[in-house]
Amino acid sequence: MGRKFLMKGNEALAEAALRAGCRHFFGYPITPQTEVAAYMAKRMPKIGGTYLQAESEVAAINMVLGAAAAGARAMTSSSSPGISLKTEGISYIAASDLPALIVNVMRGSPGLGGIQPSQADYWQATKAPGHGDAQLLVFAPSSVQEIVDLVGRAFDLSEQYRVPAMLLADGMLGQMMEPVEFGPEAAGAQEKPWALVGTKGKRPPNVVNSLHLQPARLEEIVRERFQRYEAIKKKEVLLEQYRMEDARFAVAAYGATARIVKSAVDKAREEGIPVGLIRPITVWPFPEREIAAAAGTVEQFLCVEMSMGQMVEDVRLAVNGRRPVAFYGRTGGVVPVPAEILAEIRKMAGRA
Repeated sequence: MGRKFLMKGNEALAEAALRAGCRHFFGYPITPQTEVAAYMAKRMPKIGGTYLQAESEVAAINMVLGAAAAGARAMTSSSSPGISLKTEGISYIAASDLPALIVNVMRGSPGLGGIQPSQADYWQATKAPGHGDAQLLVFAPSSVQEIVDLVGRAFDLSEQYRVPAMLLADGMLGQMMEPVEFGPEAAGAQEKPWALVGTKGKRPPNVVNSLHLQPARLEEIVRERFQRYEAIKKKEVLLEQYRMEDARFAVAAYGATARIVKSAVDKAREEGIPVGLIRPITVWPFPEREIAAAAGTVEQFLCVEMSMGQMVEDVRLAVNGRRPVAFYGRTGGVVPVPAEILAEIRKMAGRA
């Protein structure tokens, strides 16, 4: 075992990004993710990196676009309304086939909402991260250790597929403290033959661009990008299945909510209810095949979220009408407790 550190989620996230080779951070303060920026402000100058508090979220995401085009590992972080301001720039990054990491530590919404935890940005992250036909790799950790583990993976896969990645956390994960262990630091920067680093007279100049005025050419580019998306769907799905071996009922949950669901599942098991948890770790690509397979053995699903119901639609699509899919959610920054979820599990199992 390596050395463990007791760290707040936001600070562990920032440290993991630095160890993954990120040397360019552009952001703007907003609760509950401000510690990410504050940590970067302290650490970046000491390691020769760039920390810049932009004049706005719009400016920050376009700085990420510029740094990514030059081949740098760059990231930004924000919380719900700040991510909304960044969506135009996220679309430009996706359309330019650039890697980058965008962190969303979700808060209660819509509008300015509140500063308590939420999962109500799921649709934004997975369905409409920006205008046009585009997707992000979206990772949804459920612990501070998993935040650390997924940051490096997000950077690596973003560069491998040239698709921007999002780490979708929430205020609970960002603010909680847990022991974490860091892996080895990333090796030196990998060569990126597409980057804007100067030709030195040895090759034609690279072009990074999202404007294509000929419709046929734009369609060709979009279709090629979707071929990469299909490869991601086949190879990069991550999920956890907890106590699903003999389950007759399944609860689907992600992120911090899944931690609470685990407690409810364990209590239900003590009552003799054969229930398990399916936890997507990548919410895009979504584990459609695995949930469809579970529909062959379980009698009913329950989806639990800190929203009015967003991921539940993807669960229902994967189940494809073969089994009932119920929903239980709290919103506005209210965090469900295990007793609430246990009551819903009892209903599902006919033991209310």
